[in-house]
Amino acid sequence: MKQLDLGVIGNCAVASLINAEARHVWFCFPRLDSDPLFNALVNGDDPQDGFMDIVLRDQKATRQAYLRNTAVLETILEGEGGSIRVLDWAPRYKLQGELFRPPMIARRIEPLEGRCHVKIRARPVFDYGATKPNVSMGSNYLRYSGSNTSIRLTTDMPVAYLRDEAFFLLNRPVHLLIGSDEPLTSRVDRLARDVLDETVAYWNDWVRDLAVPFDWQEVVIRSAITLKLCSFEDTGAILAALTTSIPESAASGRNWDYRYCWPRDAYFTVMSLNRLGATLTMENFITYLINSVISSNVQFLAPLYPIVPGTPLEEYEAKALKGFHGMGPVRVGNGASNQRQNDIYGSVILAASQMFWDMRLPRPGDAALYHQLKPIGMMAKTTSLEADAGIWEYRGRTRAHTFSAVMCWAALERLGRIAHKVGETADGEEWLTAAAELKERILEGAWNKAGEYFAGSLGGAELDAALLLMPEIGIIGYDDPRFQKTLAAIEKHLLVNGLMMRYAEADDFGMPETAFLVCTFWYIEALANCGRTEEAAKLFERVLSLRNHVGILSEDAVPETGELWGNFPQTYSMVGIIHCARKLSRTWEEGLWRVS
Repeated sequence: MKQLDLGVIGNCAVASLINAEARHVWFCFPRLDSDPLFNALVNGDDPQDGFMDIVLRDQKATRQAYLRNTAVLETILEGEGGSIRVLDWAPRYKLQGELFRPPMIARRIEPLEGRCHVKIRARPVFDYGATKPNVSMGSNYLRYSGSNTSIRLTTDMPVAYLRDEAFFLLNRPVHLLIGSDEPLTSRVDRLARDVLDETVAYWNDWVRDLAVPFDWQEVVIRSAITLKLCSFEDTGAILAALTTSIPESAASGRNWDYRYCWPRDAYFTVMSLNRLGATLTMENFITYLINSVISSNVQFLAPLYPIVPGTPLEEYEAKALKGFHGMGPVRVGNGASNQRQNDIYGSVILAASQMFWDMRLPRPGDAALYHQLKPIGMMAKTTSLEADAGIWEYRGRTRAHTFSAVMCWAALERLGRIAHKVGETADGEEWLTAAAELKERILEGAWNKAGEYFAGSLGGAELDAALLLMPEIGIIGYDDPRFQKTLAAIEKHLLVNGLMMRYAEADDFGMPETAFLVCTFWYIEALANCGRTEEAAKLFERVLSLRNHVGILSEDAVPETGELWGNFPQTYSMVGIIHCARKLSRTWEEGLWRVS
């Protein structure tokens, strides 16, 4: 079993991570960035609480997979006396014309073969592991109360067995529903069955509308569903990951809270889902940007935002939790919110720009939205060549990073085209003129004459894998000799055993030890766009082999072993899968012709 063999269930309101033995190890309530009531994932190797699981007497084997084209996770537990089936899901479906997605997770446990004795343990804790709950019992539920929150576990199994964690013979299906401390409106078994059927039908319908490539369809579908689960639909925010403090590498201290919205990451996510036909996520995200970012009267934009505007981001350590495999600290909040990362301006405008050209949308971008974006463009123009913490969020130094400047150029260039699109011709010419002048300064200042490559900072010498995106952003072509030389330098110095490092210099924590998976996907796309398709496809298959048992990736991997590290599931990584599959796949016409 790999250390991040986790499945994720969710409904865009809450989510839970479940290990290969059907243990819930990470469940934040009542929303994706809240207190994790199940937190065993980051509380050492043998946590005594912070989970919900099933103990099958004399258990000997497990297997786990998603129900096809859904976010419903199935785990089979096999023992000496027989086997049982566990289904986990979060309700999500249309109810009376509205999308129903309560802060609730559900579980069904049913016997398959033989006579199986099981016990069910539910041990939530509050305040990031610091507070044990007060437990009270009703006729068909247990209530767990903390200082500020209470949850109800409603069930159709004998409550005494659940309260005392006693073994019992599983001779019929039982159900557990965990959510708000409110009574249910109908019988547990009937409600659970109906909710399961409706949720399966919802996901099947959602997948049916995806415009998937011919090749790697199952891979893309699983990636798209996982990306969807990382969105918080109440506000439209998209989280970078669902967890905090899974280290980027073993005992490195590189433990960060990713349960927030980085517009940079979210831009790539909405672009991927949009290309697959899932446009609603993009519409919701633009609404989030308007409410959280674009409408704010500030001098500069932050690199990340809370998923609900106005909630705190201050970073602190949760002392009661030991960390992933004991590798603390467990951090809550993210101090990078106070950094200057100048690529943010390009990220916001690139995300919003899709609204002006996608004719599928009921409310496309207009002059009013353009005028809301203008102040963002002015910030990009002002800060484009200034020092910042960069895309990799260095905490101990600042430089005039090339990628940040390129993204500022993209902000100006896209605004120029948007202005023309909405009839603001004079504005459009001003933006495009400013973009052309900035482009010249960037390409001259970033070019390292001695090494013959674009450096990671203006006037610098370091290599940066983010510069693989320069042609994708549009500031230079893939066939430009300068990019070809930069690609060769990055290959030589940053590619380790087929996986791409972000950079190869010491940072605040020393030399990086793991490859950042999205950088490898950027490299694969660059290979394909440079005509090296066979190399790209071979490497793509290599990276796909790193996915866990249910097809999900985290943030990082050890180049020598392929072991996964970093927060989970990482939207950047799942985006990379979708982009590369679309780039490398045969067309439907080619695929069907060859099959026939």
